Amino acid sequence: MTTDSNNRDVIVKINNLEKTYKTSSETLTILKGLNMNVSRGTKCVIVGKSGSGKSTLLNIIGGLDTASSGTVEIDGEIISSLGEEALTDYRQKFLGLIFQFHYLLKDFTALENVFLPSYMAGVSKKDAMEKARALLEDVGLSDRANHLPSALSGGERQRVAVARSLINEPELILADEPTGNLDPANAAVIGDLLFSMADKYRKTLILVTHDMNLAAKGDLKLFLRNGALSEDGEL
Repeated sequence: MTTDSNNRDVIVKINNLEKTYKTSSETLTILKGLNMNVSRGTKCVIVGKSGSGKSTLLNIIGGLDTASSGTVEIDGEIISSLGEEALTDYRQKFLGLIFQFHYLLKDFTALENVFLPSYMAGVSKKDAMEKARALLEDVGLSDRANHLPSALSGGERQRVAVARSLINEPELILADEPTGNLDPANAAVIGDLLFSMADKYRKTLILVTHDMNLAAKGDLKLFLRNGALSEDGEL
């Protein structure tokens, strides 16, 4: 089993996970006998080539996809046993999600994009706005708060996405190739920002990437090959 050796609570525990896709002509196994423990506060990076199953694994942890077999236990809860309402609550309040594409709402300002998840979760408009402004300041965008996504650079849009992922004070941040659409200079900036924000707010981070420079920033680095994880390897 692949584990995090730090003596902290395990927040993510995956046992014998398998994900298989079946068609009329073949069965394709993406994840096979995968095991992983991630301790609270760890910044875990999973490295793998395109098509290795990195996004599939992250989607299963995020409750966006289901495993064919095995268990995913998050903070003591097996997420496959959650009902739809509890699963929605898990995604909304426990998780912060960052994707390769920023998925900002094009008709809303940077501030409104960060503010909305908190407001929709029941936080007052005043408090949600204050939190959103503080997070935009943290990511260096206080002077761009009232700009629409179309007026922001690619790096700025992804900074907004980082701020948005933290607005509901999640325990766990999942980042799927968060620098994949950026040039090398912006990728380095966003990578540094993401890890520094996880440190500042004491969040557990699981990030998947094929970028070894980004992977080097993690304190737990795992390699996904042939459907399983190991602590040793290279692309």
